[in-house]
Amino acid sequence: MAEITAGMVRDLRERTGAGMMDCKKALVENGGDMEAAIDWLRKKGLSAAAKKSGRIAAEGLVGVASAPGVAAMVEVNAETDFVARNETFQHFVETVAELVLTVGDDIEALKNATWPGAVGLVEETKVRKTVADQLTSLIATIGENMSIRRAKRFQVAEGTVATYMHSAVKPGLGKIGVLVALDGASEQSVMETLGRQIGMHVAATRPEAMDTSAIDPSSLARERDVLADQARASGKPEAIIEKMVEGRIRKYYEEVVLLEQVWVHDGESRVKEVVKKAGVKLAGFARFHLGEGIEKQQGDFAAEVAAAAGKA
Repeated sequence: MAEITAGMVRDLRERTGAGMMDCKKALVENGGDMEAAIDWLRKKGLSAAAKKSGRIAAEGLVGVASAPGVAAMVEVNAETDFVARNETFQHFVETVAELVLTVGDDIEALKNATWPGAVGLVEETKVRKTVADQLTSLIATIGENMSIRRAKRFQVAEGTVATYMHSAVKPGLGKIGVLVALDGASEQSVMETLGRQIGMHVAATRPEAMDTSAIDPSSLARERDVLADQARASGKPEAIIEKMVEGRIRKYYEEVVLLEQVWVHDGESRVKEVVKKAGVKLAGFARFHLGEGIEKQQGDFAAEVAAAAGKA
């Protein structure tokens, strides 16, 4: 059986809001499996969290760039927030976002792309400097580990791809970035305004899928299982439980599916109604929240100092 540590109990408490003893019992009952323990707590009605949410623990910047009919977004991580305020680092993120417009969002292809203005003659041999080379140089200059974590690019034949940046440190750079692709023949200024409004909505509501067909089947099955066990705990007949689950699944869709969500700008309409009224089609969206899902190591600073001094 896996050892249940105090750190595991603390992490589970932070993610669910359940009591310390309940968290410990959940981990014991599920052999230390964190995800199974979360579901166990939810089924027992002991979890204060409705769904899993990644801790924001990494630093750096999200950058967006756009051109007619296309837009791109990239996340570049660093160790400290200090780096995000560094102009050289900011220029790197801006340049990488611009490159995604033409290179695409495959990270390996992006790393291998030529860094702008980096081709020259060295000892009569043409040398090409890549994005990866530039990143390595930046790491050596600034003295922190960095990585290009992810990128996204949308392009439409007719319409617009709008961008939105929340908590911007400067235009196109910040902590939460959103891309919204709209297809249609509506006036460009109207589509850009709508796209930005949808971007603000996405930044606020964190949808997981564009429509119900895009929901991950395993996530839906897991949600049904949790809801069914919650309903059975009330002692209702199976026929009633089935109806209760279906009703709660509809509520689940309203929480995680973009087109089914209530429009934050009026608190009444559904997003799908707003899009339909505008005469456009929502072709896709992406939301990058800096560091989401990345866990930072939590060390003992005093112990680190002692170790560095040779006293540990």
